[in-house]
Amino acid sequence: MIDTLVLASNNRGKLAELQAMFAPLGVKLVCQADLGIGEAEEPYRTFVENALAKARHAARASGLPALADDAGLCVDAFGGLPGVDTAFYATQFGYPKGDDNNVRALLEQMRGLENRRAALVSTLVALRSADDPEPLIAVGRAVGEITRVPVGEHGFGFDPVMYLPTFGKTFAQLPPEVKNANSHRGLAAREMRRLMQERW
Repeated sequence: MIDTLVLASNNRGKLAELQAMFAPLGVKLVCQADLGIGEAEEPYRTFVENALAKARHAARASGLPALADDAGLCVDAFGGLPGVDTAFYATQFGYPKGDDNNVRALLEQMRGLENRRAALVSTLVALRSADDPEPLIAVGRAVGEITRVPVGEHGFGFDPVMYLPTFGKTFAQLPPEVKNANSHRGLAAREMRRLMQERW
């Protein structure tokens, strides 16, 4: 079993979240920035292609096995958008990039819409090397509805407007450990751990 993975991200929040999720395997995640590796290009229109590009970039530059995550919000009423453009969603409407502005723009665009169904999607890709012919791919989906106003104090991103009928709460209202166990990233990480144990 592999003991170190380079995380193809410079996001410290994502590093901390994924490190906790992979701790049961005894795997240490190292942020690519700590190895002097810059961000990869993400030119594709699907989560899996962008995650694969990021993982290959990090594996090639570091010589280590790599893990990459590409995630976003897919809104039914928008045909699955913003999808891979989620991080920059607010900028399409003249707002600066950022979580609060993304939520604001989303609520403005959904004003008056009855179909509020949406999914937060996380696609994790793991490679043993940059040329690994069999990447491990795990997808997690958390399906819910977009609220009309933000509710809750926890989390980040779209957590305050992502209402989960199963819990009767938004992600931002759930304790962090409950959110992490049921979030899109938590579900993808659980599946990835299973794949790593089975195949690596």
